[in-house]
Amino acid sequence: MRDISIPDQRHPEKAHKPDNSQPKKPAWIRVKAPTSAGYKKTRDIMRENNLVTVCEEAGCPNAGECWSQGHATMMIMGDICTRGCSFCNIATGRPNDLDTFEPGRVAHAVEKLGLNHVVVTSVDRDDLKDGGAEHFAQTIRAIRHRSPNTTIEILTPDFLKCDSSVLETVVEARPDVFNHNLETVPGLYPTVRHGARYFHSLRLLQRVKELDPTMFTKSGLMVGLGEDAVSVKQVMDDMRAADIDFLTIGQYLQPTPKHHRVDRFVTPEEFAAYEKAAFGKGFLMVSATPLTRSSYHAGDDFAKLRSARMKKLGQA
Repeated sequence: MRDISIPDQRHPEKAHKPDNSQPKKPAWIRVKAPTSAGYKKTRDIMRENNLVTVCEEAGCPNAGECWSQGHATMMIMGDICTRGCSFCNIATGRPNDLDTFEPGRVAHAVEKLGLNHVVVTSVDRDDLKDGGAEHFAQTIRAIRHRSPNTTIEILTPDFLKCDSSVLETVVEARPDVFNHNLETVPGLYPTVRHGARYFHSLRLLQRVKELDPTMFTKSGLMVGLGEDAVSVKQVMDDMRAADIDFLTIGQYLQPTPKHHRVDRFVTPEEFAAYEKAAFGKGFLMVSATPLTRSSYHAGDDFAKLRSARMKKLGQA
């Protein structure tokens, strides 16, 4: 593992940027350091299988809780991203070649952990012709082979520089949930997610539904970056127009002084209001809390998501 305490080693594209002060976290955003036996067991399984997790690479505040319960979000295709988003703590640079044995190792770890639900994500791989679509598909198939009863959620990049047909490769492997995060409101894309395109990401999720109307789609937002409530609710409307089923909203936390600054800490009451508004707009499932992340409690939320669909179909 690289030393993530030295931001310039991981983020050379940010080295020239001035430091942004990091405000003190309020009580509702603080978490305990991981110490449990369950945490250590999960960590050891990840190490034994030479796997990368987004929990570590992105500095997720929920890693201690999730790993203590044997849950970890696998990050495939390496730990170096071809993008340099200002909010993200994953290293930027030239990635290594794909590891053809990685899908099997991920499947082995899922089996050994006994997961009922697994989340698989990746770095952006703009260097690959298909953006890593086939590697995602192989990983899904490998998990299905070793753990046929495990439900699979994928959190994909945007495949921005690929032919649109690569999305079919992933959808045809039939993950249970297809997640791609919009991350922020469109007005903040130039400074927060400058390598991406808001309407491309939205269209990606809409296209998943067109390819397989039965597949659950999911997307997430960070707040506290400088957006306002009106723009967040407009994104909700855009997501519903694209038939997205599940929305997550969480507080942005600044990884290092070189990253995008925290504009403010959104209160738990504001998160509750966002959740109420989102359910009112027709989402089947919403998770909106300061510590919400895409894969936080993903298994429990998937069960609620599936139940909500069955209830909706029963009312139709």
